[in-house]
Amino acid sequence: MNRILLIARREFLAYAQTAGFWLSLLAFPIFAVLGGAIPMLMKNSEPMRDVVLIEDGPAATGLAAFVRDALAADVDKQREIAQKAAEKAEEMGGPGMGASAASGAMASLGQPKMTLVEAPADLARATGEDQEERIRYYLGDDVAKEEEVDAVVILTRKDSGQPTARVWSRRASDNTVRNFVDEAMKDANRAEMFSQAGIDPAVVTETSAYDPEVVALSPSAASGGEVSFRDKLPGIIGLGSAFLLWSLIITGASILLNSVMEEKSNKILEVLLSSASPTEILTGKVLGVALLTTTVLLAWGGIGAAALFQFAPQQAINVGEIVMSDGMLAYFAAYAIGGYLMYAVLFAAIGAFCETPRDAQTLMGPIMMVLVIPILVVQMALQTPDAPLVKFMSWVPFFTPFLMPARAPSDPPMIEIVGTMAGMFAMALLMVWIAGRAFRAGALSDVKLSWKSFAGAIRGGGR
Repeated sequence: MNRILLIARREFLAYAQTAGFWLSLLAFPIFAVLGGAIPMLMKNSEPMRDVVLIEDGPAATGLAAFVRDALAADVDKQREIAQKAAEKAEEMGGPGMGASAASGAMASLGQPKMTLVEAPADLARATGEDQEERIRYYLGDDVAKEEEVDAVVILTRKDSGQPTARVWSRRASDNTVRNFVDEAMKDANRAEMFSQAGIDPAVVTETSAYDPEVVALSPSAASGGEVSFRDKLPGIIGLGSAFLLWSLIITGASILLNSVMEEKSNKILEVLLSSASPTEILTGKVLGVALLTTTVLLAWGGIGAAALFQFAPQQAINVGEIVMSDGMLAYFAAYAIGGYLMYAVLFAAIGAFCETPRDAQTLMGPIMMVLVIPILVVQMALQTPDAPLVKFMSWVPFFTPFLMPARAPSDPPMIEIVGTMAGMFAMALLMVWIAGRAFRAGALSDVKLSWKSFAGAIRGGGR
């Protein structure tokens, strides 16, 4: 036992004492935050586009006014959506600077992304080829800063009388103005068609703009009636725990694989085998990396808890109540331990046969494909945790550690909890036995990794 703990300590400190480990540990929450914030920041940082509207001929009269009205209506709509999002952020986060900052960021998304400006006199008078030349000038690089525009929209009509437009943009890849004008022309045509049919376009517009207030109710809600964000939190926590476990397994198993592989190529494994048995080495390494991944988990949890208390204190309290109630923490921990054990010992055994990453590719590909499957299915578990496919796959031991935590909020029957957990730990013990024999064989030989050598090691146990 003492040798196992020494090996575990050595494995833990080999990574925990490096700056790269702590930098990579902090990288995940940083990139997780950036992944959610960058799209918002990109949308909020879009430049204001100065757009010129030109009606091409008498037939196009009135189209510019319609575009102006459409832009004003769109700005009002976006501000209303942003205001509702800001109120939702305040409601979810509770009082505090974090919630206020979030609501402020939401409100800023309602700002218009384009503004209509008067056409320069020479451009307004120009026609034909001269008009195109002036447009190219105002959209080009030679125009003075105070005279440049971002887009010029030529409004006209087809021979059939339907409104249409030509949109010139400074940047060929910028479709913002084009997409807005496209919708505006559709609305203009719709309004004119309704008018010709004797239908008041205002009635149609008002009908289309109606946004019904639909209240979700459930007897299982915390309030006994209306469903709140508090009632959705268990599902979010379950889904998050599945993704977190997946990340930790990939991280820990990869560390084990690389550690064993490096020590074998450097002949360090042979030195270890002179003072400890293969079983002790495997157990110590798995335990050491387990402590390492636990450190990662605690660090991520601490960062997440601190951020949640700062920006949404009420939801932080709700999360704590959910995780600490009804044995949920033990539930998550049991599936995490079983899942980690299954995959960790397998990756360690593969590493014992390899001296380079290329050697491991033979078996790593199929294993990674197996690991991708539950991540695809777990998203279905959030909406329909009792779907037949989700329930069936929950009984597959290699998928159990990911799917059962995601199903936890739906209160699966006790028979499923006991059965899937028993099956998972039975498979974990089988994997420990298989991996132990394979590790012993790989550590004591120079046989290259292949399906044949791996299966032979399991059958022969290295003898």
